Amino acid sequence: MLDYSEAPEVFNPKFELFEQRLSKSRYIAVLTGAGVSTMSGIPDFRGTGGIYTSKYEHMDVEKILNIDFFNTHPEIFYKWAADVWFKLENYKPNIVHETVARMGRLGVIHEVFTQNIDLLHQAAGFKEIYEVHGSPMHNYCTSCHKHYSYEQIAPIASQGKVPYCSCHGVIKPDIVFYGEMLNPHTLQKAEEIFGRRCDMCMVLGSSLNVSPANQFPYMAVQQGSTLVIVNAQETPLDDYATFRFNDLNQTCQALNKYLDKKEK
Repeated sequence: MLDYSEAPEVFNPKFELFEQRLSKSRYIAVLTGAGVSTMSGIPDFRGTGGIYTSKYEHMDVEKILNIDFFNTHPEIFYKWAADVWFKLENYKPNIVHETVARMGRLGVIHEVFTQNIDLLHQAAGFKEIYEVHGSPMHNYCTSCHKHYSYEQIAPIASQGKVPYCSCHGVIKPDIVFYGEMLNPHTLQKAEEIFGRRCDMCMVLGSSLNVSPANQFPYMAVQQGSTLVIVNAQETPLDDYATFRFNDLNQTCQALNKYLDKKEK
């Protein structure tokens, strides 16, 4: 059971205005980023002490995540990624995942795009997610393109070992590496939803520094949508936000108070 008995944002007059706008919005799209994952204990890729800095400090991690480097040194990637990407069962949904799922069930929000690859939105119950950077649920052989599930490769990859196909090709997770194109269907849906359909865009836990996802809220603003940003750090789009909150936990507690009233 979510504990939101004392949420400071509930008493924030600005939040009351946000509630009013939320109730009048017809089509709401959500974008979530690394700040949501860190609340479940998953290190931020770029944060101090995060995945980008906790291992292989002598190497540029963007190099480890470069597709050309992966093709020649897959063993380094799998040693680096073993503790997080292939041990997802160690992490549980937090209040943000639960709140997003609840808003989805109640029809308050309509679409969710995530920059994260931890599958925690799905674990919380919101199944139809647009995963901007791909998903470890899907894996394929780089030689014959045979598909493998997460369950098939995780026991090997979680030990830091390279999973191989029956044809002896290296298996790669369907996660977007540097040098790879994003899924064109996902980008097309983002352009449709943020650029034409939504009348409110909610950004939860994203610094909005990574392209192209940082363009999604801007597309929404350009076509007249209300922009809501909830993030601990400043973002490049703060000046465009109609509503700006800092604390994800407190904001989600307040949102649950709003949802309680909606369910009565």
